[in-house]
Amino acid sequence: MAVNNSVDPAAWLAQQIERGDPDLLRSMVKTMAETLMSAEADGLCGAGYGQRSEERTNRRNGYRSREWDTRAGTVELAIPKLRSGSYFPDWLLERRRRAEQALISVVATSYLLGVSTRRVDKLVEQLGIKHISKSQVSEMAKVLDAQVEAFRTRALDAGPYAFVWLDALTQKVREGGRIINVHVLVATAVNANGQRDILGLEVTSAEDGAGWLAFLRGLVARGLGGVQLVISDAHAGLVEAVGASLPGASWQRCRTHYLRNLLTTVPKSAQPWVATLVRTIFDQPASEAVRAQHAWVIDALEARYPAACEHLDAAREELLAFAAFPREIWKQIWSNNPQERLNKEVRRRTDVVGIFPDRGSIVRLVGAVLAEQTDEWTEARRYMGLDVLAKARMRVIAGDTPQHNPIPQTLTA
Repeated sequence: MAVNNSVDPAAWLAQQIERGDPDLLRSMVKTMAETLMSAEADGLCGAGYGQRSEERTNRRNGYRSREWDTRAGTVELAIPKLRSGSYFPDWLLERRRRAEQALISVVATSYLLGVSTRRVDKLVEQLGIKHISKSQVSEMAKVLDAQVEAFRTRALDAGPYAFVWLDALTQKVREGGRIINVHVLVATAVNANGQRDILGLEVTSAEDGAGWLAFLRGLVARGLGGVQLVISDAHAGLVEAVGASLPGASWQRCRTHYLRNLLTTVPKSAQPWVATLVRTIFDQPASEAVRAQHAWVIDALEARYPAACEHLDAAREELLAFAAFPREIWKQIWSNNPQERLNKEVRRRTDVVGIFPDRGSIVRLVGAVLAEQTDEWTEARRYMGLDVLAKARMRVIAGDTPQHNPIPQTLTA
């Protein structure tokens, strides 16, 4: 008797779908999407692929590759290209992540306004969005702006936010027929659950005390509280704004920014050695050792580099504010600075645009990137353990507040 070795395709397919095999699902999604795009491209050409017809108005001209993020995973799609004009499926744009949608929106706006550079024009070609209409850009921007605005104005109810990082990113924008620099103010913090959290952003014309003061007061009005340590660069307006809006908080000068400033006082050949020497200050096991090491580094630099010695001595208190906290806290802060990594992620997107067509485009793109980063941080492991945060809270309850680094209270309401 012959044995039937055939497989029932329908039963096999049903079994694979039930198991949720990712390779099969990705293959099915890819086939479906490419079939749909092929049909849409045939409609634009007026005839099917390879078909002779008097009604044909255009022809295929190869494919462009595009990654598509789906629930079944990332799918590599082959998007048809046309000899005349351009084709790009609207549904593929709509399902992109917020930051990618924002980037497309900003680039498309620049292109439609005729202010794009050669670099942006090249990107537009790669995105395949030359045919995108002003109404499509407007609709996309409307959805994104609503999402970003909700993110920027949400209640800050995950506090207390014991540790806060502040920084500003400079961007170029067209205003009044000329290109000017504006500053994107960003605040990042550690919430009560030990997760990193982006508190907000604001675009200002100048990185001055008034801009920082308005930004920080806005954060306080939304719920920012319980701040024990603020880490930032030494911009005078920023430091004064912190003192005026966050009373009781200590200020720590960002060591990354400080090192850049310090190294300008020594020859280039000596910069690696001096940088290594200064970093040893932050690697000590206890508060007393931190201050002792700072004094030792000053002595080591005094003979050969007196300017660096004076620079380091003048920044003593603002550079050593972290030593008033438990070692577990400052060890985490220095080993994994969330603000610096966040800045790199933002710049990776904004560098593509180069010059923004307006301030709203900056808020849209940067806000979308920050909102996505916040979502990723929420799902990631804790940045700081709850036991470490408990030690910081106990320090406040015990009244152990640092007296060596008062913040100037010069700005008033």
